[in-house]
Amino acid sequence: MSDDTIRLAMIGRIIRRRRRFLIILALVGALLGYGASVLFPPRYTTSASVLLPGAWEERELLTQSEIATSSVVVGRAAATLGWSGVSGSELRGRVSATAADGNIIKISGTAETPQRAQRLADQVAQQFVAFAGRIAGGTADPDAAAETETLQQTVAQTSRRITELADAAGQGQSVESVQTRTELAKLRTTLQEAITKLKQADPAANKANMVVMGPAARPTGEAPPTRTQLVAAGALLFFLLAVVGHLTAARMSRLLRTEPEIAAALGSVLLGSVDVPGEGRAHRPEARSTRARLGRLLGVDVRWDVPTPRTSGDEAGRQVRYRRVCARLRDRLPAPRRLLVVVPDGDAIARRAAEQLVAEAGSAPSASPSSRRCPTLRVVGVSVSRPLVPDSGDESGVVVVLSPGSRTAGELAGIAEACADAEHEVVGIVLAGPVRRPTRSAGRPRDGATPALAVGEYATGGSR
Repeated sequence: MSDDTIRLAMIGRIIRRRRRFLIILALVGALLGYGASVLFPPRYTTSASVLLPGAWEERELLTQSEIATSSVVVGRAAATLGWSGVSGSELRGRVSATAADGNIIKISGTAETPQRAQRLADQVAQQFVAFAGRIAGGTADPDAAAETETLQQTVAQTSRRITELADAAGQGQSVESVQTRTELAKLRTTLQEAITKLKQADPAANKANMVVMGPAARPTGEAPPTRTQLVAAGALLFFLLAVVGHLTAARMSRLLRTEPEIAAALGSVLLGSVDVPGEGRAHRPEARSTRARLGRLLGVDVRWDVPTPRTSGDEAGRQVRYRRVCARLRDRLPAPRRLLVVVPDGDAIARRAAEQLVAEAGSAPSASPSSRRCPTLRVVGVSVSRPLVPDSGDESGVVVVLSPGSRTAGELAGIAEACADAEHEVVGIVLAGPVRRPTRSAGRPRDGATPALAVGEYATGGSR
């Protein structure tokens, strides 16, 4: 597992180098979101408000909200609406009720059309008011109701008695009779006002007097999630999953990127690093296969988990790197001999570096007539799944050329074991890194335009 910290620069590199792949996945997610919107038709939602007069506690409002969406209320609304194929249990999933400020219950209904949503909300509100009124009337205390009725009868009798006393007091011939009639009239008015206040203060009467605050408004837009929201959510989801997948793959990657790790896996020393200028995709040998074409179409043929290639120097500077590798290789050998240049299959950068190394080994002149010649090199491709190196014959020794971050420790250990089975010593390792090709300098062009894969024993430029 890689210990590299995930940074914003890494995410930016993913978006830059895999933008075509990310765009394709986002389009796939958008198509799936559109398909989901087709499978789930649009819905419309509207609300009707019911006012609950009087004093209500919060828990009582929550109870009324539950009653508004109960199976009894919704079932009666379904029976009244008479929609074919729609049962009360199905309508219950389309109805919701919430308690708002000011003792208001908002009843929401969802349906396939704005007209149906409006009718559903209105009908459920009406059935809720009717059902709540029945509950309030049926659950009133019978003793309290009887006492109220008795009190009203007593007040009515008292009022009649007051009228009789007022008539018996005379028609106002004296001051005393006028005062008596006035006092009796005030007493009768006071009794009637008390009865009226008693009726208004009755909790059962107030709570049963619910009011629907007008018809529900006809919805003008779809209820979420709309088709646009589903399409956008699908595209965003697939885009994020692709980015997270790339980050997870990088985090779980076991590819070796540092020089000490690669040298330890192959059990040899590093001879040096060389630069390989980038080239167009059309010139790659593997670009003609179906897999390569598909990768080029999806935009995954370019690695994103490696740093941006730096700009290399001129051609002469790149040749100096190859010649230094040849010089170190010559210094490690006691006598000139033939060597195999082993390149893992699929590593195009390493293959091009190996070809260039062979060409430089064949064209590099000796420092003096008495100095040793460069070894004769031959490029061999090795499969990393089942590595097999030619037996020791004309060649005795191996130089492994590969690009950093292309192979795991297990794969490199397998190549080292294959070299040991063929009785080859891993003389050294050469790392090949891609660089951006600069503007061609006006200096002398590189010798040998076409590199040879095999160089003769005496084609080193020195005297025999």
